[in-house]
Amino acid sequence: MHWEDTVQDYREQGFVHVPAFYSAEQLAQIKAAIEHYNQAVVPTVPESDVVFEADGQAIRNCWRMHTHDPFFAQLPAEERLQTLIAALVKGTPLCKGVETFNKPARVGSGVPPHQDNAYFCQEPPDVLTVWVAMDDVTPENGPVQYLAGSHLDGLREHTPSGVKGNSFGLTESVDEASASVALLTKGDILIHHCQTIHFSAPNVSDQPRLGLLMVFRGDHTQDSPEMKDAYHRARALLESSQS
Repeated sequence: MHWEDTVQDYREQGFVHVPAFYSAEQLAQIKAAIEHYNQAVVPTVPESDVVFEADGQAIRNCWRMHTHDPFFAQLPAEERLQTLIAALVKGTPLCKGVETFNKPARVGSGVPPHQDNAYFCQEPPDVLTVWVAMDDVTPENGPVQYLAGSHLDGLREHTPSGVKGNSFGLTESVDEASASVALLTKGDILIHHCQTIHFSAPNVSDQPRLGLLMVFRGDHTQDSPEMKDAYHRARALLESSQS
């Protein structure tokens, strides 16, 4: 496929929607793998690699899935995906992580406005997230919302958010009313730049909003000492507030 328009939209907006990237058959395979992971693998992973919702039962996030299950180690290597991501990260894509945001019905918690590079600390910021819609995403079940063009303004200051699973949020408030709402059909993907400001509301509906995420960086990116210092200062604040 030719991805010129996709690349241009991504460069301008900091995010891009690619409809029907995965077929129904592929989606069924991925969903079955996630269900197996939740049932068979989650009980064996370190406490740091799974986050539960406030009810203590529903899974909010699974982290580093590619290190615990070979299916999720192989999924990011698919040739068509690699070709697209290489154009967006301006180099050879390296997968940093595979994870889920489960957003279960009625109890799925929200995500505060933030930029992913506050966690990744990569320079240049040629890092992105591929967000695979495993369910239809509606206005009611907590869609991701993006501030178009915000990736062009650099990394902003972050502070502890108090939200388990999304521990940092922007220090300053943002104009959430101006955000673009990502309404998706299952099988779609949404790709966002690591410095695009985004957030989501809780899931107040009876429908789940499961998303599988794959994070890629260009092989030329490196840890930024300045960003790492800011990250560690924020972590220190977080730990002091919890003590």
